[in-house]
Parts: sequence; structure tokens; C-alpha cells
Amino acid sequence: MVKSTENNADKSAKEQLAAHPAQIPTHPDEKNKLPPPNVIPDGVSPPIRHPLDPLNGDEINLTTRLLQASTKYQPYMRIITITPNEPEDKEAVRNYKLGDPLDRHANALIRDPKGRTTYLAVIDLTKKSIESFTEFNHVQPALTFDEMIEADDALRASEALQAAFAKRNVKMSDVVFYPFSSGYRDDQDSAAKRRIFRPYAAVRKSPEDNYYAHHIDGIVITVDLDSFAVDVEDHLLIPIASKTGNYDPEGIKSPDNVPYFPDGVRKDLKPFIITQPEGPSFQIDGYQITWQKWRLRVGYNVREGMTMNMVEYFDQNRWRSIFYRAAIDEMWVPYADVSAAHNYKNAFDVGEAGLGLLTNSLVLGCDCLGEIRYMDAVVNNNQGQALLLKNAICIHEEDVGLLWKHTEFVEQRTQCRRSRRLVVSSMITVGNYEYGIFWYFYQDGTIQFENKLTGIIAPGAYEVGKPPGSGGMVAEGLYGSHHQHFFNMRIHWMLDGVKNSLVEINCETLPKGSNNPAGNGWIAKETVLEKVADARRCHDDRKGRYWKIINSQVKNHVGQPVAYKLIPSGPACFPLCDPESCQGRRGVFARNHLWATRYRPDEFYAAGLFPNQSAGDDGVSVYSENHKDESLVDSDLVTWYTFGVNHIVRSEDWPVMPIETVGFRLQPVGFFAGSAAMDVPPSVPKKCNGEHCS
Repeated sequence: MVKSTENNADKSAKEQLAAHPAQIPTHPDEKNKLPPPNVIPDGVSPPIRHPLDPLNGDEINLTTRLLQASTKYQPYMRIITITPNEPEDKEAVRNYKLGDPLDRHANALIRDPKGRTTYLAVIDLTKKSIESFTEFNHVQPALTFDEMIEADDALRASEALQAAFAKRNVKMSDVVFYPFSSGYRDDQDSAAKRRIFRPYAAVRKSPEDNYYAHHIDGIVITVDLDSFAVDVEDHLLIPIASKTGNYDPEGIKSPDNVPYFPDGVRKDLKPFIITQPEGPSFQIDGYQITWQKWRLRVGYNVREGMTMNMVEYFDQNRWRSIFYRAAIDEMWVPYADVSAAHNYKNAFDVGEAGLGLLTNSLVLGCDCLGEIRYMDAVVNNNQGQALLLKNAICIHEEDVGLLWKHTEFVEQRTQCRRSRRLVVSSMITVGNYEYGIFWYFYQDGTIQFENKLTGIIAPGAYEVGKPPGSGGMVAEGLYGSHHQHFFNMRIHWMLDGVKNSLVEINCETLPKGSNNPAGNGWIAKETVLEKVADARRCHDDRKGRYWKIINSQVKNHVGQPVAYKLIPSGPACFPLCDPESCQGRRGVFARNHLWATRYRPDEFYAAGLFPNQSAGDDGVSVYSENHKDESLVDSDLVTWYTFGVNHIVRSEDWPVMPIETVGFRLQPVGFFAGSAAMDVPPSVPKKCNGEHCS
């Protein structure tokens, strides 16, 4: 039974924390506290009902059994990811009916630590066979939990690391290690040579201490995850910050804490209760959600996490498709810190870590508020076991204020409608950072995507009196490096059909003259981006630039092609690192805000299939160049939209950063005959007694 929830400031934080157990132990004491994996046995998973359903436990377990039975697979190999290999024919998927035959496939990425090579296996789940087993000897798949845990023993046994800590009067028993990807400094980091990551170290003063407040700086640690050899570069002795940075209700009452709240949490916040006595207005059938006039399917995989599939709107007695599939296919976080211990830092959180693997189990009343429904997810570990992730996706409704209103001044007639939206969301913890993935569907046909950024800044230590140049000080001796967050959203379109085109709109001033005698005129000039090479575009705020996707074969009520436009929710973000730096070469996809290609089944990720330790030689920039002369007119269109934010660290970001949002909207442009929100019913007036309404 789903209950209404309340936001109560006096509620203990223990329930919230219990739903987010540490998945990677940072200290030996935590290894014994790791909960047993929630392994899914065969025969208990819900059946597959649609070609785009996520892999269930039976399919992941079957994939592992088929691999283990193969002569090419050895017991010491690590199964990195098992992901759905989705059907290529979207018309067949669109026309699928319950009970039709299902053809299911999976991709398995495997690491051979002895052979120092990687394999991609394609599994036919229907025929229960391995279709292909391809070797890649110059790439690195994503990092995994099991490798991080095993690396901890190697780190603590390293004599070079013990010596570095001894110089700083730090006991190894007080040290925690937290993971960070390696970046790519030079050819020694080549994926063909070794499989590495570069963890950071900190001092933990107590089991509940926020160890990020006591960062051990001046050291670069490199661990080879195939051999578990540890290399240490000791560049500089920097004092370890002493102030705590705890954020639990008890920790903030300590005078030694930054910030310090002697009275603890606020006591004047009244309960805020959301109820829907008749239940929510949406329906869930398997992975399909219907709400108001929307219909969509939720997908999920270990790499991208939640995906949004087959989004449709019911208009004039028919379902009209908008897009086929959308997902955050990559995140890139380049840091601006020039010091030797930090200047290599840039993370690709999708391809190096995996959003699906790092998704939280959500807490009722904290992550989601109201009449909530959840979807579970299934992931895999290095042994290929299917693991259940409870409450991975949250579905609920929100009131978001006015939808539309007009008052006739003379007659004082008023019509007003409140806006409600459907929210489909998940929360992801990538090391120190949290990302909230939120899809919003509105009653006027608008779709909004929002990424909510929170969590703890990646810290650095500085010597008091010598402030960092590319960072913000948050406590005495502690700073956060300035950095940027870039997100790429890959959208495979299906706007009123499978053939779509891409149009750029720029606002231009008309020259003053006979056609513009008052000089006030301007136009929204439309340009069709005809070829792949034309579709490498950046925002231009002075021109009010945006893009729209059209179906030239479907005309609206005034004879124009139906369309949806893509517009940012905030200012455009541009990479600030040198384009020829190691960072700049890896993040090429962020140089343009919009790319477009024709659909290909092997082109899914803006930074390529294997961004881990990549020098930057794959991804959408390569796809675009390889197909630069191909026509995008009336094509099976895929757009790759990059948006982001500059995080200039401030003291108020410490110890846990308040939410910052970034994203975009998809709005109908001539898709409907008038406003799609005209049939939203008026709200029922509340009963009021004096100054109080109920």
C-alpha cells in the first residue's frame, strides 16, 4: 500500500541513511558491514512483456550461464556490465502487440585481467546462444565496485604509500580511500598498457566523520586494476585541514564544525502533508506509464540508468509519437585545478562508472513526496549475478502553480487553470556527487528534463595564507576546485513518424527601409540543417538561437510542418580548458551544443563506447566526421544535445551543496491546433474560514 507522506523536520535521518548504504567501503572496518548482495534467483522475475523492457533477473542470470559455458570465458574474468541490446527496427517495436514473439538480446562487457584485454559478447537470449565474442585490446570498460574493494587491500599494503602518510604523521588505520577515475595524462595512461584508477585519500576522525573535510593532498596514487600494483607520486607536503564538515543533525552542533549550528536543526518547520484521497492520476502497466494524455515507457540499464522510451501524446483521438528513446549517454566533469595532484582530473560518469549501477534506493518522504509509486531495477556484479535495486525510479505528480489565466477587465470574467505535471525521477551517487535525473511531462504538451546537482565537492587542501588559484575556500585549509559539468542527451526522434528533419532558428533584425519603415521589425529565420556536417552547432543568445525537429510530411491546421523545439533551461556552457589539453581532447563532444546524425545501432555514446582512459578518439565527433556528407532531411534522426554548468565553488557549497539545476525543454511548435491545455478542468475552490483555507 502506498501512503501519503509528510516532510517533518523532526524525523530522524537514520531511515534516510539506511536506504543509501555505502556501496564501496572506504575503510577496512566497513568491509564487515557491507550488506549481502540482493541476488535475484531464477524464476522469480516478472515476465518480459515488451521489446524495450529492461533485462530482468532471469535474463542476466542466463547471460552469465551462457558465458560461463563458453570456452572463451575463464573463471577469473570480470563481467563488467550486462546491458540490453535493443531492437534496431523501431517500426516493429512501435507496432508490437502483447503476445507477439519477442526477440531479446544482451551485450556483456568482460575484462580479462590476465590477458589484459576486453571482450564484448552479444547474447541471443531467445535462442540461448552467444552470437559473437569480440576482443578489444586497446580499450578499458567501466570501473566496478568489486575492483575498488580489492584495490583497498593493495593500497594499504603499499610501502610507498605508507611512507607518504608517515611523512604527514598520518596512520594508515585512520585513512579512507575514495575512488576517482584516472583521467588521461600521457601515453603511460593508455588503455592498451594498463587498467588504472586514481583514488584519493583522507583522514577519518570517527566512523561517522565526513572524511572529505580532511583531504590528504599533494599525492597522486595510481592503482593497476589488473595487477593491483600501486604507484605513488609525492609532490608536496600540505597540512591536513582540521575542522570537521559534518552534516548530520548531531554533527552540526559541534563548535569544531563548519558550519556550526549550536541549536541543531530548526524547530519551527511545520509538517507539510500531501494527500491524494482518490490516488494518483497516472497508471502503470509493467514499464508503461499513462497520465493525462501522455504515454511512455521507462527503460533501465547499468550504464545509462533510466531511459525514456516511446513518448506519445493522445491528440484528436489518436496517439502521436514524439521521440523513440532518450537518455543521458554521457557526463563529463573537467576540473580547473592546476596543481600536480589534481590537474589530470576529468571524469566521464556514465562510461567510467555507470549511472545504473550507482542509482539510489529512494526514500519515501525524502527523495519523493506525495502519492508515490516506485519501479525496481536490476543490475549485475562482477560475477554476473543479477542484483535487485529496490525503488530505483520514482513516479508521482506535482502541482506547479499556474498553467494559464486570463481576466476580462471590463466584465471581470476570469478563467484560470493550475498546472500539474508527471514526474519520473531517479537519484545517482557518483562518489562525492549526487545527480537527480528528473523528467517532467506537462499538460500543455511540454517535456522538461532537469538534472539536480548536489552532494559534496571534490576537496583539496591548501596552506593557510596561500589560497588556491582555481578553487573556492570552504574552510580553513580546505577548498573545492572550480569545475564544469557537461551532460549529453541523446534523443532518437520519431515525431509523428520515422522521418524527421532538423531546423535552426535565429532571430534577425530587418534592415530599416520600405519593408521596415519604423525599424522595429525582426524575423525568426529558419534554416534546415541538411547534412550531418551542418549539424555541429552552438547556442547564440544574441540571436535567440534554438532548434526544432520537424516532420515535413505531416502538416498542421495552417499548413506548416509539425514540430517540437529544443530550448535550454539556463545559460549555455562552453568548455574552458585548452582544446589541445588532455582534458580538452577527451571532451570533444562538449565543443558543440548540438550534433545530429542518422540512427546507427552502434552509435549510442557521445564519448564513445569506451571513454575510460581514452585519449578522446571516439564518440559523436567521430560519428559526425565519418558521416559528414549524409543527408539529415527526412531521416531517422538522432540529436546529441550538450548542456552544462560552471561550478565556481563558494563557501555555501560546504559541506553538502544545495541543489543546482540544469537542463532543457521540448515544446510543441505547431504540433497542436492551438493550446493543448485548453481542456484542463478548473480547480475546485477551497473552503475558507476567515484568514484560513482548508
